[in-house]
Amino acid sequence: MISKSEKAKVLIVEDDKNIREALRYNLIAENYSVSYEKDGMKALDNILENHYDIILLDIMLPNLDGIEICKRARFEKINTPIIMLTAKDTDIDKILALELGADDYVSKPFSMPELLARIKAVIRRNKIVSDTSKSISKKQFTHLDVYFDLDKRLISVEGQEKFFRPKEFDLAYLLMSNPGVVFTREKLVQKIWGFEYFGDTRTVDVHIRWIREKIENNNSKSKKILTVRGVGYKANVE
Repeated sequence: MISKSEKAKVLIVEDDKNIREALRYNLIAENYSVSYEKDGMKALDNILENHYDIILLDIMLPNLDGIEICKRARFEKINTPIIMLTAKDTDIDKILALELGADDYVSKPFSMPELLARIKAVIRRNKIVSDTSKSISKKQFTHLDVYFDLDKRLISVEGQEKFFRPKEFDLAYLLMSNPGVVFTREKLVQKIWGFEYFGDTRTVDVHIRWIREKIENNNSKSKKILTVRGVGYKANVE
């Protein structure tokens, strides 16, 4: 948790000097503590060795691209929020970034005020999720043969540990720890992505599909996470 007197730490991973310096200047002006890397391999080493409150990660980088950095960081269970920066602006790129565990996606050229607003929003909702997780007493439980360990952020299905990206874990945990409770898509967006999320509720559907692929015996006939037609989703009680 960030105290009022402590500056939030930002890592900029960007090889374009003009963009990097513009980001650095504006973030320092907003009272952030700023570090930067311009090489992909060095950036990954930095991310694995140091703590940051948020990472601004360009996709096109020398030696190791941003997609691979994001993938490896999440594999190593680095849950630091990541905003991807890229000149690309296609749905495929956005979905790929989200699938690998990025928290948001900004296309170049971007508005600096909008990016700063997104940074604040991502840090804020990450803090809310973290504080909420700490306050939940249901640290370990099994429901429908799916075991959750909140402290270790571990999920195993029928005794086999499965890899879940940060938002997949949060979403699966919320549903499965509240069996029978119906959550609208809008409520899930608010709880998992935060009120300031700039995407739409289709993100929920995509993440539910990924979760089902990992916990259901037959993804085409879901029995653990049920769709409530026209409303949202719920975890089965039985």
